Amino acid sequence: MIWNPAKECMSRDEMHALQSKRLQKLVTYVYHNTPFYRNKMQAMDLSPEDIKSIDDIVKLPFTTKQDLRDNYPYGLQAAPLSEIVRVHASSGTTGNPTIVGYTRKDLAVWSEVMARCLTAYGVTRDDTFSVSYGYGLFTGGLGAHYGVENLGATVIPTSTGNTEKHIRLIRDLKISGIACTPSYALYLAETLEKMGLTKKDIGLRIGAFGAEPWTENMRHEIEERLGLKGYNLYGLSEIMGPGVSYECEAQNGGSHVCEDHFYPEIINPETLEQLPCGQQGELVFTTLTKEGMPLLRYRTKDLCSLIEGPCSCGRTSVRMGRIMGRSDDMLIIRGINVFPSQVESVILEMKEFEPQYMLIVDRVNNLDTLQVQVEVRRDFFNDDIGSMLALKKKLADKLKSVLSISADVKLMEPKSIERSQGKGKHVIDNRILK
Repeated sequence: MIWNPAKECMSRDEMHALQSKRLQKLVTYVYHNTPFYRNKMQAMDLSPEDIKSIDDIVKLPFTTKQDLRDNYPYGLQAAPLSEIVRVHASSGTTGNPTIVGYTRKDLAVWSEVMARCLTAYGVTRDDTFSVSYGYGLFTGGLGAHYGVENLGATVIPTSTGNTEKHIRLIRDLKISGIACTPSYALYLAETLEKMGLTKKDIGLRIGAFGAEPWTENMRHEIEERLGLKGYNLYGLSEIMGPGVSYECEAQNGGSHVCEDHFYPEIINPETLEQLPCGQQGELVFTTLTKEGMPLLRYRTKDLCSLIEGPCSCGRTSVRMGRIMGRSDDMLIIRGINVFPSQVESVILEMKEFEPQYMLIVDRVNNLDTLQVQVEVRRDFFNDDIGSMLALKKKLADKLKSVLSISADVKLMEPKSIERSQGKGKHVIDNRILK
């Protein structure tokens, strides 16, 4: 099934012409409405008239997450605040979130691309869909929610938590589809088995999984234990949220990019040179139709390749391969972006600790865990259990306020964390992704 054949199945020449038209309009829009881009283009002696087709995108400046932080909160916004009807945010390394504003048109586009994703998975208006991503400033919950409604299916906004109640709802409401992180899907399967139920008792058919890395082995395990077909869903809040790309029922080696709205490139992260399809590099997106906060050549830091050629499903769009890693030090833990520098900034603010720490990331009972090991300064380290527990709680509370997830804090004796003679190693990721 295809939600929008006119856009998802257009010829490459038609797509090239549409992208060229939209890029020209976008560049003129940001040049006149976003001083940040106007200044960058003027410094490059570049004007909107120099962009004549999508092929000229290589002339345009890149945008980084640091640019978003430096222009906090609304410096990269092109639409006036009076036209912004919703704001989402992702975390920043020093606690400042990345603010993303959406106009009514942006939300309509978001609902449209999510409907494309769901239709590609086989969802119809006869399905009942549980959205188990987090709601709130995180884009996952509301992004999937409005896509389900736009498609005409029934949405159950379960979010996360109280998994046993969730399973009863899946059974009693005959929920046929679920959108969540892969690790939560495995936790759901584990809870199902603890309740003495089987996949036949719940009747799930389709799973839309994203917001964290996962593997083919994880896919097979989820499908076997929950009795559904699992599909990849990709997005990022800076570009839109979930719905930037999606697998189809053919699962033909990649995820279809909604490239009439989000133009993808692969670049060499060192030279910034654009790479041809098939070569692995850093994924870059330009938002061709976004009004609230459009971005030119946004560096996602995700490493993958692009795949051209027709798909057996009938879609003609470029596909992106599986994300193979990151070109920075960001971790994705339970769907939340976590940077070691966030932890470091909290530790450096507290006089009780040395600037020596280690993050231990693992997966226990199919859920990601984060332990923060930190050295206590000699003046504050003692045998008083009460004071040590209070210090542990103080740090844990501060970390949760910055990271938006809970961390297990382990207080370490002075000089107990191994020092490095070269670049400091602060992360041990024990998650096995096969």
